[in-house]
Amino acid sequence: MTSTPTRQIDRLYHELLAPEETQSVRAAVRRIAEHEVAPHAVAIAGGDERTDGFPRHVFDGLASAGVFRIPFPGEVGGDGLTHPATATAAAIEELAYCSSSVAAVFDVHCILAGNALRQGTEEQQQRWLRKVAEGSVVGAFATTEPNASSDLSPQAVQTEAIRTEAGWVLNGHKRWISNSPVAGFVVVLARTGTRLSMFIVDTALPGVEVGLPDRKMGNRGQLTADIRFTDVHLTDDDLLGGAEGHGLRHALSTLTYGRIGIAAAGVGMAQAAFDHTVAHLSTRHAFGKPVAANQHWQFLLAERATEIENARTLYTKAALRLDAGNPSPEPEAAMAKYYATKLSVDMARDAVQAFGGLGFARELGADGSPGPVEAIYRDSKIGEIYEGTNEIQKWVVARQIFGRAIVG
Repeated sequence: MTSTPTRQIDRLYHELLAPEETQSVRAAVRRIAEHEVAPHAVAIAGGDERTDGFPRHVFDGLASAGVFRIPFPGEVGGDGLTHPATATAAAIEELAYCSSSVAAVFDVHCILAGNALRQGTEEQQQRWLRKVAEGSVVGAFATTEPNASSDLSPQAVQTEAIRTEAGWVLNGHKRWISNSPVAGFVVVLARTGTRLSMFIVDTALPGVEVGLPDRKMGNRGQLTADIRFTDVHLTDDDLLGGAEGHGLRHALSTLTYGRIGIAAAGVGMAQAAFDHTVAHLSTRHAFGKPVAANQHWQFLLAERATEIENARTLYTKAALRLDAGNPSPEPEAAMAKYYATKLSVDMARDAVQAFGGLGFARELGADGSPGPVEAIYRDSKIGEIYEGTNEIQKWVVARQIFGRAIVG
C-alpha cells in the first residue's frame, strides 16, 4: 500500500486549455489541501455525522488560506480572477483528490450559496457574499424537498412565501440540505403565488428549525439535514435580487455551475483512485512478477487514463464557456457531470478490485491503518445522484441533440 502515491496527472496530463491563472490556482490549492485536508481525510471519511461530522478545523484552515476567495470578484473580498469558474473547478478537483466531503462543502458554500448570492443586490452581496468569501459564515442552498428534487416547477415546490404588509412569511420543508446543520444562512427556493422566488434566510431567525444530520453511506463530512420553516418572517431585503419570480432562473443557473464543480470532484476522486491503483499494481507481486505485468490491468488502466483525460477536458471546457459569459454552457456541463461522476464510481470499483481484500477494508485490525480506497468507493456514488441525476444530464444532452420539440 502506498499512502502518498505519485501524482499521475503530472506525468500524463498536458494542460493546453486552462489559462496560467488557473494553473497557478491549482498548484496553490494542491499545496493547501495537502497541508489542511489530507491529514484529516481518513477521520472525515470515517466520522459520524451526528457527533463529529462537519470538519470545522479544515473549513477554517481553508478560509485562512484564502481558498474561498477564488470564485468571487474583488469588490466582495474575492480574488477577482479573470477565469473564476475555471479556477474554482480546478480547486475542487484538488480538494476532492484528498477528500470528497471537503470538496462538497466547498461546492455548496461557494458555488451554490455563493453563486446564488452573486445574483443578489449589491447590499445582499456586501452583507452575505463577503462573509462567504472570507469563510466567517457557512452557506447553504435549499431547493430539494421530500417530494421535489429534479422537478423544481412551481407545481412541485411546496415551500411557500406569502406576502404581508411587513414583507413575507415563509413556510415549508426542505430535505438533503448540505451544510445546513452549521450554516449561518440558507438560500431558499419557494413559491410566491404562481411563480418561484429565492430568499436569503438567516438560520438564527425564529421559526427556522434544522434537523439532525442524516447518516449517509459516504461524504460523511458533508452534513445534510432537513430544514423546516414555520412562519418565518422575512423582509423585501431578503428576497434574492430584490425581484419576485426569478427563483427558477436563479436556481437553474446556480445548479449548472454546480454540476461543473461536481464533475471536477469526480475527476479528483477518479485520479486519486487511479494513482493508488497504479502504485499498488506496480509494487505488488504475484506469481513472480508485478501485478501490473498482467495485460488485463495494463489495458484497463489505459482506458481509465484516457477517460480521466476526457473528463478533465470536459469540465474545463464547460467552465471556460461559463467564464466567457455563457450562463448555460451545454452540452459540456451536462456531459462533464455524468461522465466524470460515472468514471469516479467505475475507477473506485476497479481500485477496490485491484487491492483485493485490502481494497474492501475500512481499517486493518493488525495495525489500525486505513484502507487505501474504500472511502473513495463510498464517497463516489453520490456524485451520480446529486445536483441533477446522471439520467437528467443525459436528458439535457439529448435535448441538445434532438431539440426540445422531440425530447421535451
